[in-house]
Amino acid sequence: MSMNTTVEDLFRRLEQLNDIGASLSGERHLEALLEKILLAAKSITRADGGTLYLMSEDKRHLHFQIVRNDTLKIAFGGTLGEPLPAGFKDLPLHTADGAPNNSMVAAYAALTGQTINIADAYEAEGFDFSGTRRFDQSTGYRSQSFLTVPMKNHENEVIGVLQLINALDRTNGHVTTFSPADRRLAESLASQAAIALTNRQLIAQMEELFESFIKLINTAIDEKSPYTGGHCQRVPILTMLLAEAVNETTEGPLADFKLTDQDRYELRIAALLHDCGKVTTPVHVVDKATKLQTLFDRIHLLDTRFEVLKRDAEIAHLRAIAAGTPAGEAEIVFAERMANLEDNRAFLRRVNIGGERMRDEDIERVRRIASDLTWTNPAGECVPFLDADEIENLTIRAGTLTGAEREIINNHIVATIKMLEQLPWPKHLKNVPEYAGGHHERMDGKGYPKGLKRDEMSVQARMMGIADIFEALTARDRPYKEAMKISQAMAIMENFRANGHIDPDLFAVFARAGVHTRYASTFLDSTQGNG
Repeated sequence: MSMNTTVEDLFRRLEQLNDIGASLSGERHLEALLEKILLAAKSITRADGGTLYLMSEDKRHLHFQIVRNDTLKIAFGGTLGEPLPAGFKDLPLHTADGAPNNSMVAAYAALTGQTINIADAYEAEGFDFSGTRRFDQSTGYRSQSFLTVPMKNHENEVIGVLQLINALDRTNGHVTTFSPADRRLAESLASQAAIALTNRQLIAQMEELFESFIKLINTAIDEKSPYTGGHCQRVPILTMLLAEAVNETTEGPLADFKLTDQDRYELRIAALLHDCGKVTTPVHVVDKATKLQTLFDRIHLLDTRFEVLKRDAEIAHLRAIAAGTPAGEAEIVFAERMANLEDNRAFLRRVNIGGERMRDEDIERVRRIASDLTWTNPAGECVPFLDADEIENLTIRAGTLTGAEREIINNHIVATIKMLEQLPWPKHLKNVPEYAGGHHERMDGKGYPKGLKRDEMSVQARMMGIADIFEALTARDRPYKEAMKISQAMAIMENFRANGHIDPDLFAVFARAGVHTRYASTFLDSTQGNG
């Protein structure tokens, strides 16, 4: 081989090393990164096989991560290989008595931080290759040259070991030793790989910490209200089911919408945070199960007042008899009075539930009770049976919230946007505030808080709007309503589609792809149907 050929080969491999470095720095997935590291090392040193070990957290073992051998067609670990067999056990860095395990070449490299280049494992002194010999006997392979390189991070700590087996001659393909150039290139690659791996691990740790903070916020909401807490966990799942369905769509107006892994992560984070503003919402409003509920259900105060009126009626009954009214006549008046009071009491208890839309005649009856009935309060004053606040609450047409309380509930989205916009989002998460803050907007511009129209919103924000509504309709853990059947929920969603509330194209995918049935199979009760 001429000098020019050798130099050309070295320059080619250096260029390859640079390309590999750029590739490693851009890889987001840990398993794929580890796989790239080993495959790159094999390629750049022309090795037939190789193993990548990672240091255990307690720094007591080396863990088999990726194993490759071209001749034997072995591929374990990584994104392309099969799961590692049980026989690949962790390598201990110390013996039972605590001494360094210097007989194992990979352990020695990890302990000392030194590269070991062995021309022939069968003739090497000082290292135990009995396991290698047993492997060769069972496979018919001949393990010969070994290059074992420690992977050191920016703090010079060994975080793994790269072991290459059987360098192949470029001209004839025969097994040869790893050259000094192979060693330097492998050490350079190991250094780049260690930094890339450390960066990926640090990023993963930061992402885990970040998501833990999100779970912390949702736990705080959950502690305030188990109903919204369940909602915070379910909406992200439903959102991602819809997102994947849209991503898989190959026809219609959404055929060109595609999600990268980065897009998925951004949307999932937004979905997890979509109701974070509820930490500011008073719990007695969030959990308002009946119209008269504040910190407690005030229907019990009305019960007490009715008991007072019943006693007043009984006293009046007895006084009438004592004054000479015939007992039979007095009894009729008393019975009518008690029946009327009990009927009014049952009526107010029913309308307090808020499960049905109130009719005009029901609202009028509440007001008539308030004006016709009086009672004597603890101060001895004769006052209307219902005060103004009780009348306002009991005449709520639908649901349990007054206009003011609904404003408080609606304000959670304003709080969500305000909280999220204060955070210094990195580039790949910059859309989180918009996605999370738009789930109460409507396609016709009648939503809140910004009154955005369809073309002013991202597809992702519109997805979250559909997920938020469907979850709320079908939730089984709300105190103010029974779990709705899926068919009912889909009928309501269809009406929302028709009246400009939700995105029609997204809802078409939602229904056509069976997102609602897939969600129902895991999170809804069998009594709610299957869609």
